[in-house]
Amino acid sequence: MALDSVGTEESTQQAAPPTGDVIVVENLWRTYDMGSEQQVHALRGLNLRIRHNEYVAIMGPSGSGKSTLMNLIGCLDTPSQGKYWLNNQLVSDLDDDQLARIRNKEIGFVFQTFNLLARATSLHNVELPLIYNGTPAAERIERAKASLASVNLEDRMMHKPNELSGGQRQRVAIARALVNHPSIILADEPTGNLDSKTGVEIMGLFDALHARGNTIVLVTHEPDIADYAHRVVMIRDGQLFSDTPSKRFQSSQG
Repeated sequence: MALDSVGTEESTQQAAPPTGDVIVVENLWRTYDMGSEQQVHALRGLNLRIRHNEYVAIMGPSGSGKSTLMNLIGCLDTPSQGKYWLNNQLVSDLDDDQLARIRNKEIGFVFQTFNLLARATSLHNVELPLIYNGTPAAERIERAKASLASVNLEDRMMHKPNELSGGQRQRVAIARALVNHPSIILADEPTGNLDSKTGVEIMGLFDALHARGNTIVLVTHEPDIADYAHRVVMIRDGQLFSDTPSKRFQSSQG
């Protein structure tokens, strides 16, 4: 009886929602079954907290688990063990439909490959998250226009992706990420397909978004891109290896 009581009490404590952080990850594991009784542990009991309006870069070598962590933070996957709270809601135990609703409401994605519909205009690409959540047509058009204006693409609203430069396509993707006013912007190698000059412009845009109050989580393998963030989290072998202020943030504080 005593053991059962202790176990119940610990479970209740673990399930209590945290406060003050937009992302809370506790003892997160992600294990993949590879057949023949072989398992790969992509994450091994990782713990991480990210506050509102933080700008965090997640780094790590190939196979470190950073992409797996991104998928879990973005509610694209569920952990094998452990808990994940997003904006004080326990999402690690949700089913696929519930996760889809959370993704649409709480997370704005920016991908290396832009992920734009080739035959759709910039305006329609930005509208897509609003279409999925049932926003009325007039409202979603106005919100999409405002989101494109926020990334200085007012004059490219009716252009299709093949009529835009790489930097402009990424701006459309960022506008789409912003249109639902998400809790976090999750950017996966956002400059990976851009030349260095355009990459600097896009990172300047992320700086502006952070200054406006957005929480930004940036996944990258490039130290110079990670240095735009204020905090750099290094993942190795599925575990937290280091968690330090970025060089740029240290110099700004010094």
